[in-house]
Amino acid sequence: MSKQVIIIGGGIIGLCSAYYLQKEGHQVTIIDQSNMDAGASYVNAGYLSPSHLVPLSAPGVMKKGLKWMLNPASPLYIKPRLDPDFIKWTLAFNKSCHINHVNKAIPAIKAITLLSQDLYDDIKQEENFTFHYEKKGLLMLCQTDKMLEEEIETAHLAKREGLDVREMSQEDLKTIEPHARLNVKGATYYKCDSHTTPHEFMTEMKGHLKAVGVTFFSNEKVEDLVIKNGKIEAVQTQNQSLKADEFVLSAGSWSATLSKKLGLKLLLQAGKGYRINTHQDTGISIPSILAEAKVAVTPMNGFTRFAGTMEIAGINDSINQVRVEAIAKAAHSYYPEVILSQAEKKDAASGLRPVSPDGLPYIGKSSKCHNLTIATGHAMMGWSMGTATGKLVSEVISDKKTILDLNPFHPDRTF
Repeated sequence: MSKQVIIIGGGIIGLCSAYYLQKEGHQVTIIDQSNMDAGASYVNAGYLSPSHLVPLSAPGVMKKGLKWMLNPASPLYIKPRLDPDFIKWTLAFNKSCHINHVNKAIPAIKAITLLSQDLYDDIKQEENFTFHYEKKGLLMLCQTDKMLEEEIETAHLAKREGLDVREMSQEDLKTIEPHARLNVKGATYYKCDSHTTPHEFMTEMKGHLKAVGVTFFSNEKVEDLVIKNGKIEAVQTQNQSLKADEFVLSAGSWSATLSKKLGLKLLLQAGKGYRINTHQDTGISIPSILAEAKVAVTPMNGFTRFAGTMEIAGINDSINQVRVEAIAKAAHSYYPEVILSQAEKKDAASGLRPVSPDGLPYIGKSSKCHNLTIATGHAMMGWSMGTATGKLVSEVISDKKTILDLNPFHPDRTF
């Protein structure tokens, strides 16, 4: 049965939800408060990463986070604030940082990232999209013995889960990355990963959705929800009131604010990430993560992107030059011939990623509202999980059996 569906939020999750909902025959409208050409869906590293099996809330992360609070250039920076939502989120994050949670999360993360990768393949083939997409794997580059040991341990875990990963010596690295000088002890190499140039996919997907009849309202903020008998009847923007049968909340870091109008306690914090692009010939051909610095490096279509840091400091789009400088220093440290220019650093952009306390997204319906499907909280994995999330959203709204078990992602779960 065809339904009228309104999607709040036009990032990667909103667009993929619209794509699959439209395929199911639903009438879809997307509302976004921005111009839909910037933010986390455009500045990310473009990874499709089954390798990222371990959730953000892993043992020892909270301890590191507390230590790093004193260092504004650290990979994870949690700015202390006397904000009740932040305090609740921090307590829930701390409770999630244990091995039992990690062991439960790994199969769920593996399933959704592998499905997502397959769906990117399907979309590209089915729609004849031309966005840049390569399957070259991902290197975890390590400068210290300690980090290399940790990464090898994670690689063994990934191998047990059936992922294609192997250890790499300095000599091995010279063979597969011959045109980039590296200052590292060794690496692990995840052959199972792939990468894209994000803005190309987003542009192509928006064009496709408009062509098949999806309605877009950009630069339009949802200011209120009209609720009756546990259901949303309409969304109120600054310009109009729009009615629908079903609603999707995929507004990223802004989702928690809107969910409060339904009495939902969606624990979510904005995690700011930065990117620096360079058009220099870096010689880099394989994506990598600079393991100690937690910086992602992606050879995109015509340029190389250096992206990273997780700054939990509320919703703001300010650029912290200290953190930009930390990314640039890391790039030069691991790739000694790469020196990012002042102009490139000045051109740095940021995006806010919605971070749940346990490193798993919220996907599905809450008992608080019968016709709202939530799809947010993906942290650094929104790009890796985007297509699968969209598919799951469409299955929920179409009353179909979901291709994956949604229990690990339930919006009403407790921490």
